[in-house]
Amino acid sequence: MTDSAVAPEHLDVVIVGAGLSGIGAAYRLQTDHPHRSYAILEARATLGGTWDLFRYPGIRSDSDMFTLGYPFKPWRAAKSIADGASILDYIRETAEENGIDRRIRFGSRVIGADWSSAQGHWRLTIAHEGEDGPELSTLTCGFLYTCAGYYDYQQPHDPEFAGRADFAGTVVHPQFWPAELDVRDKRIVVIGSGATAVTLVPSLAAEAEHVTMLQRTPSWISAVPGRDKQADKIRELLPAGLAHRVIRTKNILFNIGFYQYCRRRPAAARKLLTGLATRILKDERLVAEHFTPDYDPWDQRLCAAPDADFFKAMKKGKATVVTDRIAEFVPEGIRLESGKVLPADIVVTATGLRLLAFGGIAPSVDGNPVELSEQFVWQGAMLTGLPNFAICVGYTNASWTLRADLTSRLVCKVLAHLDRTGAVAVVPDPKGTLGKRPLLDLNAGYIQRSIAAFPRQGDRHPWRVRQNYLLDALFTLRTDLGKTLRRVERVGEFTRNG
Repeated sequence: MTDSAVAPEHLDVVIVGAGLSGIGAAYRLQTDHPHRSYAILEARATLGGTWDLFRYPGIRSDSDMFTLGYPFKPWRAAKSIADGASILDYIRETAEENGIDRRIRFGSRVIGADWSSAQGHWRLTIAHEGEDGPELSTLTCGFLYTCAGYYDYQQPHDPEFAGRADFAGTVVHPQFWPAELDVRDKRIVVIGSGATAVTLVPSLAAEAEHVTMLQRTPSWISAVPGRDKQADKIRELLPAGLAHRVIRTKNILFNIGFYQYCRRRPAAARKLLTGLATRILKDERLVAEHFTPDYDPWDQRLCAAPDADFFKAMKKGKATVVTDRIAEFVPEGIRLESGKVLPADIVVTATGLRLLAFGGIAPSVDGNPVELSEQFVWQGAMLTGLPNFAICVGYTNASWTLRADLTSRLVCKVLAHLDRTGAVAVVPDPKGTLGKRPLLDLNAGYIQRSIAAFPRQGDRHPWRVRQNYLLDALFTLRTDLGKTLRRVERVGEFTRNG
């Protein structure tokens, strides 16, 4: 498939990514703008994004499904903290029920996006896997909305460890979990203490001889109910749609309240979380050594343990936690800086993900690359320097979909604004100097390693990327678009704003 003299296909809107966000964006677009042509470009061969790509044992949500799910499609399953397969089924069902699956173009990776001031549209270069290697095609669109998240799904963070080649066992990374890997009766060491490690340990412990979680420093881990009993009662009393809205509101308020409690009263939050872990494990010394981080709760995202499964695996003697640093791999396992050797048949490097801005798309304007790190984010959605371009970035302290859905509704409002004003395009314009802040304001290592390459947030509204759904829900869709979005109508009118 190559370019020819025939003009490329043109669409009103292109959505990049057919994961949870992309399917939700398509629903909003075709509901609010049924007359607009659109397609979803998905690099992989199937939909689902994260929930199809990651196949490691026990993969699940770390947010409740009443808020991680779509507001327009009630979550009907019993468990509030759902497994990956159930979430994937939910996404597929949403796409099929609304005909969105027919708008997805699989095997279509966007490798180039150039805004043409002369034509007033985006020109996309798309790579498709062919029998003899990648084949290229082009497509133009009036508005580009990337819902590919901010993780690098082809290359995780996988640091080198001394002596790794000498290890006689198997080393795997959760991002590329081998389907044929047999963990039965194996000694397993999981390196890491983030959400992935906390998910893996109890799942692996069910079949393995023993699982050891090796962490350099502790993380905050909180036991949470796997099933929401209050939600069950509400669903018994109310129709499905109304029950979903009530439960969703309840959970939003609780999660925001707990986050604010942790940020405003960190000492009390530390006492609460360590007290909860101590009540489960019955060992204050163990909690002090392995489950009491130096940082305050929500300086980094909390790890959830549904029904205390992580702690229960420890109580049963099927799992242990070791806090130490790796000196080197040895044939029989891992030697620690303390001198102790952890024997292992399998080592799982749950060392985290790498950030990659918006699926790796490097946008340009009239052939000139736009440096993303010099741009500012408007309303958490659009970027200075790029007309008719939006990104989908979720919350770090709440369910991703809460902001994702708000952003998709805002994109629909911007499209309506274009119709109403007759503008070809709009671009955010700060009309003055903004103070620079990182886009994601967490101290997590995976963020700190890469965030400098991302656009910035500013120091005032609407350039701040708030981590407060209630404020965003109140004000995002009420914003006066004419005040901060500059019209782009004629050839040569657009100039980049950094």
